[in-house]
Amino acid sequence: MNAPLLQIITPVDGSIYAERPLASEAEVLAVLKRAKAAQRDWRETTVDERAAIAGRFVDAMVAEKDKVAELIAWQMGRPIRYGHGEMRGFEERARYMIAIAERSLADIDPGPKEGFRRYIRREPLGVCLNLPAWNFPYMTALNAVLPAILAGNAVVMKHSSQTALVAEHFASDFEKAALPQNVFQYVNMTHETTDRVIRSGLVDQVGFTGSTSGGRQVMASIAGAPNFPASCLELGGKDPAYVRPDVNLAFAIENIVDGGFFNSGQSCCAMERVYVHEAVYDRFVEGVVATVNAYKLGSPTDPATTLGPVVRASAAAFIQGQIDEAVRSGARPLIDVRNFPEAKAGTPYLAPQVLVDVDHSMRFMMEETFGPAFGIMRVKSDDEAIRLMNDSEFGLTAAIWTEDLEAAEAIGDRLETGTVFMNRCDYVDPALAWTGIKATGRGASLSVVGYEQLTRPKSFHLRTRTD
Repeated sequence: MNAPLLQIITPVDGSIYAERPLASEAEVLAVLKRAKAAQRDWRETTVDERAAIAGRFVDAMVAEKDKVAELIAWQMGRPIRYGHGEMRGFEERARYMIAIAERSLADIDPGPKEGFRRYIRREPLGVCLNLPAWNFPYMTALNAVLPAILAGNAVVMKHSSQTALVAEHFASDFEKAALPQNVFQYVNMTHETTDRVIRSGLVDQVGFTGSTSGGRQVMASIAGAPNFPASCLELGGKDPAYVRPDVNLAFAIENIVDGGFFNSGQSCCAMERVYVHEAVYDRFVEGVVATVNAYKLGSPTDPATTLGPVVRASAAAFIQGQIDEAVRSGARPLIDVRNFPEAKAGTPYLAPQVLVDVDHSMRFMMEETFGPAFGIMRVKSDDEAIRLMNDSEFGLTAAIWTEDLEAAEAIGDRLETGTVFMNRCDYVDPALAWTGIKATGRGASLSVVGYEQLTRPKSFHLRTRTD
């Protein structure tokens, strides 16, 4: 009897791009057992040895950036002209995490105490199950996988079914880098199998990037496991921008539109709601409309395309449903969809949209959209903007557009978010913890803090004198 198949349906033209067999529960459990055995030896290697292998892995990936761009375009629809950007972010994060590995994983010395030797050692967790997202398939995987391996863990990756070939690429380049066998493995499995595997007791940590509903399912699986696996969850977002009257307006327009529409808006930290001070509101809106109308919607394989399809037709229908519902409730669309003839109902090709006359009674302003659309609201003060920015179940990033550093810091102190940006958005700095609050998840990746999530402290309290 043939194994059931995973099918990757490309948003480019709706065809089957690739098929792969789905692993049974028994097969995945065997993978985990091999990982556990491999990790016992891997944890005994030095951080320098691990870093050398990690560096070779990154070198191999960067050398294949054209392959990366093609895989991303065909699997999830990002325009091929932007494909190399994934590798730039991948390399920046990877090189930084390699560079800080030794000091991040070093013993912690609490200071001298006569007659004792004391320190806290950072021990690897064991076997990490990584569940990355399809929207930035290399970078979301890298955030957890490489630091986990550098920390002495073994990793089993189950990539999103939409971008499953990325896991194969990771495995191929880890092999080129001479990573010991079974320290990194990948599997393709159903959600049901994933649930049972997490509950098996063979997984020591679960890293998940995806929807808030998916995160709740992962946490339910963890709750059923006998060994209390650790977790790091990066979930949904509805990230706000606030444009103050002292802003560099042209700069803000260009970057907020890019922050909302890059990757067809399919980013957990995309700008999805924009609050603009009334002093600059009209000029801001005018500039946004002109910028969005300059986009070219089309096949991601066409180098001229600047806005590709969303991941699937059902996603396009969901986004359009939010827009239509808001319009029925009084919102006003500013983009004429006839300017984007490639957009067709029933396909992943969706025209971008900007809505005004929106408010927080609308689903469009409260629920994650994850598409090329955002709403703009007029505000009269910092206080009003802060209240609206915090009026969300999510909290990943928030962006303040101003020339006043002190004002940005003061506003940032009052925002319920994981990252406060000033004059930028939709960016992950590997030196800073990538984290969120509320329904956006728990835990953190990248930075020194990221290594804390992938290790556990073991305290050594050694009496050296017994006289």
